[in-house]
Amino acid sequence: MTNYLHQGDLPDGLDFGDAVAIDSETAGLHPVRDRLCVIQLSAGDGDAHLVQFPRPADGAPADYSAPRLKALLADEGVEKIFHFGRFDIAVIQRDLGILVSPVFCTKIASKFVRTYTDRHGLRDLCNELLGVSISKEQQSSDWGAPELSDAQVGYAASDVLHLHKLRDVMTARLIREGRMDLARATFDYLPTRANLDLLGYEAVDIFAHS
Repeated sequence: MTNYLHQGDLPDGLDFGDAVAIDSETAGLHPVRDRLCVIQLSAGDGDAHLVQFPRPADGAPADYSAPRLKALLADEGVEKIFHFGRFDIAVIQRDLGILVSPVFCTKIASKFVRTYTDRHGLRDLCNELLGVSISKEQQSSDWGAPELSDAQVGYAASDVLHLHKLRDVMTARLIREGRMDLARATFDYLPTRANLDLLGYEAVDIFAHS
């Protein structure tokens, strides 16, 4: 297993196959306020590729041009696997200008098939379904720093290394419980849900009567 850290874009020639696991690290936890700092990706082969978007010390905007990364995110032939994709899709759309599709969200899938619990975090899923323990120690660190620590790189990588296996387990359960079609329709709605968040409808139930 190898973690690769790239500046500003993916290198030429990388092939993630027909499904890529994706996560992001931001300067904070608000999809409108806090900028995108890192995107991490994995083909499910044990390697992780991190793309860092550093901001210059003089306060100039980060460079989000990233043509190779954008081409991958916009490729309709590649499924993007997220955990809590609603957040990641929103910040990707805001800073990279890409509407990510098609998607699979392991958090939503978990809520459809693990109705025996209210614990749907990535650490919970990895522990129960894969027997893998992951650390969340670096979750609240400074992702906007010009240089990432080895601990930050390792943490970011761990968030994508297991998503392919989780997707496979969740897909089998969704099919078993007759909820695959409903889950797929929900995944398809995620980019629209993210767009609503960016427009200020994050806490508004637009389907409510009142």
